[in-house]
Amino acid sequence: MAAASVPRKEHASLADFFALVQQRRLLIAGIALVVVITAALVTAFLPKWYAATATVRVEKPDGEMKLFESSGGAYYDPYFLQDQFRIMQEPKILHPVIERLDLNRRIGAMLDTAEPLPTDITVDVLVNTMLRLDSPRNSSLIKIGVLAQDPALAAAIANEIAQVYSDDRIAFATSAQREGVAQLRKELEVQERNVSAQRDRVEQLRNEMNLAGVDFNARYSDMEIENLRQMQSSLIALRVDAIGRKTRWERFKAIPFEERLNLVNSELINDANILNLLQAFLVADQTVTRLTARLGSAHPDLIAAVDNRAKIREQLDGQLRGFENALEIAYQEAQSRVAALESQLDEAKVAQILSATDRRRPFEEAVRKLDDETRLLTTLKLTLRQREIDFQVPKRSIEILGAAVPPRRPSKPSWSLNLALALMCGLMLGVGVAALVEYVDTSFRNVAEVENRLQLPMLGVVPRRPEAGAEAAAVDTGDPLVAEPLRVLHTNLSLLLPAEGAAVLGVFSAGPGEGKSTTWRGLAQVMAAAGERVLLVDGDLRRPTQHRLAGVDRVPGLGDVLAGRVEFAQAVRRGGVGQLDVLPAGTGEGVIFGRLQTERLRELITMWRGSYDRILFDSPPVIGVSDASVIATLLDGLVLLVQHRRNPQSMVIRAKQVLEAVKVPLLGVVLNQVPTGSSEDYGYYTANYAYYGGGGEKGKNGRARRAPADTPTAKSNPSGPERLPLDGGSG
Repeated sequence: MAAASVPRKEHASLADFFALVQQRRLLIAGIALVVVITAALVTAFLPKWYAATATVRVEKPDGEMKLFESSGGAYYDPYFLQDQFRIMQEPKILHPVIERLDLNRRIGAMLDTAEPLPTDITVDVLVNTMLRLDSPRNSSLIKIGVLAQDPALAAAIANEIAQVYSDDRIAFATSAQREGVAQLRKELEVQERNVSAQRDRVEQLRNEMNLAGVDFNARYSDMEIENLRQMQSSLIALRVDAIGRKTRWERFKAIPFEERLNLVNSELINDANILNLLQAFLVADQTVTRLTARLGSAHPDLIAAVDNRAKIREQLDGQLRGFENALEIAYQEAQSRVAALESQLDEAKVAQILSATDRRRPFEEAVRKLDDETRLLTTLKLTLRQREIDFQVPKRSIEILGAAVPPRRPSKPSWSLNLALALMCGLMLGVGVAALVEYVDTSFRNVAEVENRLQLPMLGVVPRRPEAGAEAAAVDTGDPLVAEPLRVLHTNLSLLLPAEGAAVLGVFSAGPGEGKSTTWRGLAQVMAAAGERVLLVDGDLRRPTQHRLAGVDRVPGLGDVLAGRVEFAQAVRRGGVGQLDVLPAGTGEGVIFGRLQTERLRELITMWRGSYDRILFDSPPVIGVSDASVIATLLDGLVLLVQHRRNPQSMVIRAKQVLEAVKVPLLGVVLNQVPTGSSEDYGYYTANYAYYGGGGEKGKNGRARRAPADTPTAKSNPSGPERLPLDGGSG
């Protein structure tokens, strides 16, 4: 039967990620180490750059010359500091620095050029590569940092930029003050001419009007003129009021009658009675709405509520009509007041024209203008004097707080930063490679994949043992991680086999080195410890293993018995546990599983059935060796052993198809070399082995206790238990 195809999981959980990292930790660590070593070598050969920093404090001066306000103090302005950053990178600052320090030649030598660099290229290198400007938050400090391969050169460039910038700021502040004082002097001269011209105008009017002896500073006022002004102001106010009343009346009149109800709360209508009626109407309308939902149209309460709402609406409409009439009347009254005041003003103007004082008005206006020009002249003189004093003692808007010194250690490349980034990138690359390896891995990863792809029951899950590689003897019945998986396998096989009669079983694997020999040896020991008579036959004549596991000689063995050189009784050995016998492979030369050897082996199996309860065959790999298929035809049941994450699934599926072709029941699968403590589903098996092994009791060290000395398991091996390596090193 063909194995069904089961897709891999499309969405991985966090536990799957940690399991992947744990399983591929050596690969990830190796890749990360290679990246870190590469970064260290690259960092070691990179050129060394030294950073020197000079600190200056810059204050923002007044942006303009204010004539009527005192100068304000300096304050923090981030945009001002950004402008200073740009100024420091301008040619007017960098060109003097380049010339004084001969940077065209020195930077050219640093860049390994034979000729000095052009000035524009030197500026570009300074701005884009060497110069670093920064300012602490909420401060007026500017840190001028310079990177160079020569520490003395870095400090010299930083100090020179600070000095040139400081000189430029001081010169700029002085020039601004000088220009401001000069402009004030020009304005003062113009104002003096204006005052002189206005004084001549006053004298001219005095002579023309024959007003000799009149005081220049006198305030010419007349009661009639003052009254005229007051009337004019009142007329303007009345006209504005009339226009407003007319506008409100016309706006209200233009609104349709059915829409006026919506304007009661606006500024156009502020009558208290109307507002109260509107509130009552809204309450009545809500009452009608509520009763309509619950009562019929002929219900007395509903009819009364509707009538009450209609009465309130009628009163509200009447109030709105009255409000419109009131607006019209108020507008007409305002118009009447305007007309009356206009008449009075006209009469007053006629009287004022006839007054003699009206002829002096040009003179009064000229004197008033002379007074204004004189006050402006006085203000300009005071401001000019203040600016002249400030110019004598100029305010410094810049201060060099700290000069740059040659650094002792390079700032670039940074070992800590490069190695940290390399470690991070190496880990990310390692995890990526591990994920890629996991993605392209076609081996069996968990129990669910084995069962679904092979369509066979899982007979047992054998965990990986830390002492793998030793060619030891018996199962340690006190260690649940060793004995309990084999007991589970024994139980599952017992349930599948008939209760009466001997059973001949064989273990097969797709390729060599998957651990079937050690697993089958352990199963035989568990069966023997349980009181069964067991014969373990090493059927792998090419690369035998059972003689090393049992600690006996390879010859004589099965090959010698099949060739007729010895009898079975001469080749069989005691297995060391209970009633366990071991038949090693013997001499494999000249022995080919042909028809004669197959018939001879069949006769031997028939003979063994009368002496043993279980006959276990350790066979060669299925793929590439024909002996496995021949041996499988003589057995009662077959067990397919699959090592966790070893062979491709296609190879295991092919081995299963070969075994199915011999028409012998394939009982199930044993998954070998499963890592403990994993998040995969087989982790439940290994965890339960440790929890339930040894009767479920645990000692102080967390391991299951050993079986008492009087149990059948312990009695079957008087010499004491020995450990069995369940590794994949033996075939």
